[in-house]
Amino acid sequence: MPLITALIGGWLAWDTFSKRGPTITVEFESASGLTAGQSQLKYKNVVMGTVKSISLSPDLTHVIVTIETVREAESLLTDKTAFWVVKPQLFAGNITGLDTLLSGSYIGMRPSSESGVAKRHFVGEQDPPVLQAWAKGTTFSLKSKRLGSVSLGSPIFYRDIEVGMVLGWDLGDLARNVTIHAFVRSPFDQYVHTDSSFWNASGLSLKLGAEGVTVQMESLRALLLGGLAFDTPDTDQPRADASHLFPLYPNLEAAKAAGFGQQLHLVSYFPGSVSGLDVGADVTLHGLKIGEVTDVALVYDAKLDRIVVPVHYRVEAGRIRNIAKAEAIDPAKLAEEMIRRGLRATLQAPSLITGGKIIALERVDDAKPADLERDGDVYVIPASETGGFDSITRSANELLSKINRIDFDRIGRSLSRAAEGIDVTINGPQIKKTLAALEGAMVDLQDIARKLDKDAGPALKRLPAIAAQLQDAVTQANRLISSVNAGYGDDSRFRRDLDRLLPQLTDAARSIRALTDLLARHPEALIRGRTNTGRE
Repeated sequence: MPLITALIGGWLAWDTFSKRGPTITVEFESASGLTAGQSQLKYKNVVMGTVKSISLSPDLTHVIVTIETVREAESLLTDKTAFWVVKPQLFAGNITGLDTLLSGSYIGMRPSSESGVAKRHFVGEQDPPVLQAWAKGTTFSLKSKRLGSVSLGSPIFYRDIEVGMVLGWDLGDLARNVTIHAFVRSPFDQYVHTDSSFWNASGLSLKLGAEGVTVQMESLRALLLGGLAFDTPDTDQPRADASHLFPLYPNLEAAKAAGFGQQLHLVSYFPGSVSGLDVGADVTLHGLKIGEVTDVALVYDAKLDRIVVPVHYRVEAGRIRNIAKAEAIDPAKLAEEMIRRGLRATLQAPSLITGGKIIALERVDDAKPADLERDGDVYVIPASETGGFDSITRSANELLSKINRIDFDRIGRSLSRAAEGIDVTINGPQIKKTLAALEGAMVDLQDIARKLDKDAGPALKRLPAIAAQLQDAVTQANRLISSVNAGYGDDSRFRRDLDRLLPQLTDAARSIRALTDLLARHPEALIRGRTNTGRE
C-alpha cells in the first residue's frame, strides 16, 4: 500500500507539473476586479492560467499580477501578445464583459498570428484590442489635419455597408497632422484603389434647398461614435496596398471636389470688407458651384503701403463638361481673353439670414479695363464691387452718406426765417387792411346778389313762355323755308321758266346793244330806215 500510494502521488505530481506552463507577470494600472487564486487568464473563453498573486510595483505606480499558465499557453506567450482586464464596459461602440457580472473579472489575452520572441513579462493594456488577431483585411493610413469625432472602433462604410473600423491614430510632423489607421476587412479591401477617396462621415448633414430640408447620415452608430466612408471611381487604377497614404477629406463635398481632376488656383483682392467669407465658401459660375475658397488672410503690401485681403480659391475645371476642347488652349491666353471680356470676381451674400458670403465669377458690363497678372503660380482675377446684396447695401450706404451730407440745420434755419416772415406778413397791418377791404367787397357783392335776385324774379318766371314762343318762331321759320324751297327751288316751275327767260333776255340785250351801236353811228337811220343803212 505505501508503494502504491507513492506511485499515485508521484503520478499526480508528474501530471500536475507536466500540465503547468511558464509563470508570467503582467503590469496593469490597477487590479480592479482581480482576485489572487480565483481570477483566470482566458483566451477565446478557454482557461490559460490562474492569477497566483497581486503585488504593487516598487515605484507604487502600478500593480504586478503573477499568473501561472498552462502548458498550451507557452507557445502563445510572445512579445506580440496583448493582455487586458475583461470587465463590463462600453468600448468602441460595443458593450463587453457582461458575462463577468456573475463570474467576476478575468484577464484576456490576444496572441498574434505572426511569430514573435518568447517573453515572460508583459505590460497590460488599459482597453481591449479593437481588432481580433485572426481578422483578415488591410490596414490603410489616412492623413488628416484634425481627428474630429473619430474614435477607436469608429465604423468605416462603403456604399452604406459597414466594412471596417478605426484601429487608432498617430501624430506626425510635430503634431501638425494625424495619421489614422483604418482597417478594411476582406473582401472589401479589394475595392480600395489608389484613386479612392476617404471622408469623415460623422454626424448629420443638413441641407436647405428647393425641395426643403434634407437630412443625411451614414448610421446611428456613426452619429454616436463618428465614422469614415470611402468610394472608388470607375477607373482602371490598381488596387492599393497597406503602404499607400490617403488624404482624409472633412466631408463628402470636399471628396467630390478633389475628384474633379485639374484645379486652377486663383486669387482676388477685394477692396471692401470680406466679413462673412470663410474658408470652404463656394465659388460659383452662373449660380453653380465650381470651386471653393482655400484661404482668407490679411497681408501687408509694400508696393501699395497698405494692408490688403487676398482671397485664394480654387476652381475645379472638371465641373465644367466638355472642357476638353478648351484644355488645348494656353490657360494664360484663355484667362486673359475672359478678363478682357469682363470676367470679374464678385463678393455676394446668397442669404440675408446667415450672413455668409461666396465668390461669384461673372461677366460685368462696362467693367474697367484690366490685365491678367500672376502672383507666383496663381492667377490674379480682378475683383468687382458690383453684384449680389452687397451692391444694394453699398448703394443704400452711399444714399445715406449723401443724405448725411445735406445741411439740415441750415435748411431748418432758412425755414424758420421764412416762417417768421410769413408770420409778420400775416399778422401785419397791411394784411388786416386787405382783409377788411375784402370783407367790404363781399358785403357789396351780397347786396348786388340780393337785388339781382329780387329784380330778376319776374323775368325768370317768364322764361318758359319766352322759350315756347321762340320754339314756335323757329317752327314757322322752318315752314317758310320749306315753302320757299318748294316754290323757288331747283326743281320748281319758277326755276325752269327763269332758266328759259335768261337766254331770251340775253338775246334781247344783244339786239338792243347792236341797235344802240347803229344809232350811235348813223342817227339818221331812225328817219331813213334800215335800207339806206344797209347800202352804206
